[in-house]
Amino acid sequence: MNVGAFVCSCGGTCDVDLESVRDGVRDVDVVASSEQLCRDALPAVDGLIDEYDLDQLIVGACDDGCKTKFDDLVERNGLHPDAAAYVDHRERAGWVHERDDATDKTARLINARRTGLEYEAATRTVSREAGEQVLVVGDAETAAALSDSAEVTLLADGAEYADTDADLSDVAVERGRPVAVEGRFGEFEVRVEARVTDDCISCMKCVKEGPDGMVTRRPVDIHPDAPEGEWTDCCPTDAIDLSGVTHTVDADQVVDPAGTSTARAGRIGYYTGPVDAGTIAAVESLLGGVEKPKYLDLEMDVCAAGESGQQGCTACVDACPHGAVERPAVDEVEFDLTACENCGACTSSCPTGATSLREPSNERIAREVEALLSRETDEGGIWPFTGGDDGIETPVIAFTCDERAAAALDEYGRRAAAGEDITYPPVLPVEVNCTDTVGEGHVMHALAAGAAGVAIVGCGGDCLHSGPDPKAELVDRLNRATSDLGLGERVGFFAPDPREPAAFAEEISRFTELTLDPTPVPEGEHRSTGVVREDKPNPAFNSHDWTLESVRRILEFAEPERDEIRGLKDFGVMSVNDACNLTPTCSTLCPTDAIRRTDDGNLQFNHEDCVNCELCEEGCPETAITMEQGLDLSRLPENRTAGEGAVADDDARWETVHDGEMLECVSCGDPFTSAASAEHIQSEVGDLVEGIAPNSDHSVFEYCGDCRAQLLFDNR
Repeated sequence: MNVGAFVCSCGGTCDVDLESVRDGVRDVDVVASSEQLCRDALPAVDGLIDEYDLDQLIVGACDDGCKTKFDDLVERNGLHPDAAAYVDHRERAGWVHERDDATDKTARLINARRTGLEYEAATRTVSREAGEQVLVVGDAETAAALSDSAEVTLLADGAEYADTDADLSDVAVERGRPVAVEGRFGEFEVRVEARVTDDCISCMKCVKEGPDGMVTRRPVDIHPDAPEGEWTDCCPTDAIDLSGVTHTVDADQVVDPAGTSTARAGRIGYYTGPVDAGTIAAVESLLGGVEKPKYLDLEMDVCAAGESGQQGCTACVDACPHGAVERPAVDEVEFDLTACENCGACTSSCPTGATSLREPSNERIAREVEALLSRETDEGGIWPFTGGDDGIETPVIAFTCDERAAAALDEYGRRAAAGEDITYPPVLPVEVNCTDTVGEGHVMHALAAGAAGVAIVGCGGDCLHSGPDPKAELVDRLNRATSDLGLGERVGFFAPDPREPAAFAEEISRFTELTLDPTPVPEGEHRSTGVVREDKPNPAFNSHDWTLESVRRILEFAEPERDEIRGLKDFGVMSVNDACNLTPTCSTLCPTDAIRRTDDGNLQFNHEDCVNCELCEEGCPETAITMEQGLDLSRLPENRTAGEGAVADDDARWETVHDGEMLECVSCGDPFTSAASAEHIQSEVGDLVEGIAPNSDHSVFEYCGDCRAQLLFDNR
C-alpha cells in the first residue's frame, strides 16, 4: 500500500507548524502540506498521486466540503472509494490547543491514522429475514401511520377506538392488554389478556347492559375492575370471562409506547417510550428483514459461561444493553448478531476473548495508542517535539465515544474558531464506538505504553447505550489498581456537554495538570502482543492476557504498594478448605485449565490463567472452594520458585492449594480416587454394600472401578 499524507492550516486559521508536522509523520511514501489544501494545492495532490502511485491518502480535513473534494479526487484517479482517510486536526487540535501542542498532536494523529489502517477489519454482514407484521399497542395514530407500508394490528390496551380520528380502515384492531413480550425481531410473541373471548360477535349487548365506562365498543372488551353481576348473562355466545383469558399474538415488530424493555437501551424491533418520526422510520426500515454489518467475532470454545449445568461467568449477559446476549441454558450464552448495536459492552467485559469487536478491534486500538505515544521517526530521525514547551508534556490517551462526545468536542473547536476563549490540554484521542468498548485491558495497556493518564470521554448520564454513569465503576476499580501498582490514580471519566465547554476544559485540565504526576513508564517504547503465552487457545488481546501483559510491563518501572492488586476483575485467587475430597469437578469445569488434580492427591491452581469465572466455586460439591477477585503478584510464576509457593522451578505457574492423598487400588495398584472421597462415600453407603464381596480381604471401596467390577463378578 502506497500512502500519502496531506495536511493544511485551513487558510492559516489552524495554528500548526506545517513543516514540523511533516518532520513528525512517518511510514508514508510522501507527506505534503499547504495553507489551503482543498483549493490551490489540489492539483499538486493530484500530481503526487500519480508520481508516487498512491492508493491510500491520509488527509487533515475536517470540513465536509473539503472531504467531498478529496472524495471526488479519489474517484477521478480510479482509487477505492474509501481510499481517503481523514484526520481531525482542526476542531480537535489547531483551534483549541497552543501552537506547539497542536503541532505535536497533529503529527501523532496522522501517524495513528496510518497505523490504524493496517489493522482495519474487512466488512462482513449478518442478516435476518422478517415479515411485515407490526403490532402497535394502544396508539391508533401510529398504527394508522404504519398501515400504508406494513400489516398492522392495533392492540387496544383497554382503550376505545370506535370514534378515533385515525384512519384504521387498513388496521386490524384486537382486544386485550399486553402481559409479556417474548422472542426477538421477526419472532416476537406477545401474551395478551382480555375479559372477552374470541366467541364475541360484537352484538353490543354487553356494552348496553354493562357498567358505564367499563365496556368498550371497538374492540369489545371489559375493564379488569368491572364488577360481577347478572349483566354478564346478556352475552348470547357466553364470550364474557371476567377471570381473564390469555392468548398469543405473533409479530415481526412491536411498538409499545407504555412498555418497558428488559434491555437498558432497547432491542431491535421492539420500541418503547414516545413515538416520533424516527420510530416510524425505524419500523419501516426493518420491514422484510435486516442486513447490517457484523460487529462481533465469536470464539465460543473459550467461553467461561458455564459447563455441565453449572453457571459461570455472566459478564456479557449482564453488560449488554440491547438484549443481544441471552442464556438459553444455565451453562451457555447465545449472541443475536442482528440485535447487536456495536457498543462493545460485551467485549470489554469478557475476560477470555470469547467475544471481540471486529472494528475497531482491540489490536487496532492497541496499535493506535502505541502510535500516538511513539516518538520514533523515519530513518532514525529526531522527533521534532521534545516535550515541555516544545510539545505535549503530559501524554493522556483519551478513549472517545464517536457519537455525542465527539460531536461535543467538534462544537468546542468551532466555537473557539468563532472567537470564544476555549482551550483545553492536548489529550490524544482514540475513537471508540462507545465508551462501553473500554475495559481494563485498554486502560492498562495505555499506561504500559507510557501514557501519563487515561481519559474516558463519553456521553455521561445520557449515554445511548449504558445509561447513567456508564464508566464510574470501571474508573473506581482501575484507580484502585493503579494505586496498588504504585502509579497513583491515573484514570478519569469526562462527559463533554456542547453547551458548557468551560466545565469540560476545567475538569480535563485539573486531571492532566493536578492529578497526574510524571509516569515512570517510558513513553512509546512498548508494543503489545496481547498474549501471555503462545500455547494458550484464547484469541490475542483478550482482556485477561492483555491486562496481565500490561501489568508486567508497568512493573518493570514501578514499585507496587502491595502484592494484591485490587480492582482487576479478570483475575481470581483460589482458597480451599479441609472439606475438599479431591473430586474432579473443579478441574473439569475450569474453562482455562487453571486447576488440576495430581496423581499423588494434590489440588493445584494456576493464578496466571484464572479469569475468576467462579465456576469452580459454584460447582464444588463440598463447597470447599472460595474465589477472591484480584491479581496477586506473589502468585505469578516470575515471583516464585520451588519452596516459595511453586510446585517446581520448571513449573512455577502451579501452586498446591490442597494437600490430599490418593487411594491406590489394592488389586492393580493404580491410584483411582482420593482417600477423603473414598472415606466420604463409604460413610454414606457403606451399610448398603456390607458383605457384598464376602471372599475379599478388603473393602469394595479399596478397589478401582474396573477391579471392583471383576471382584463383584467373581463373588456373584
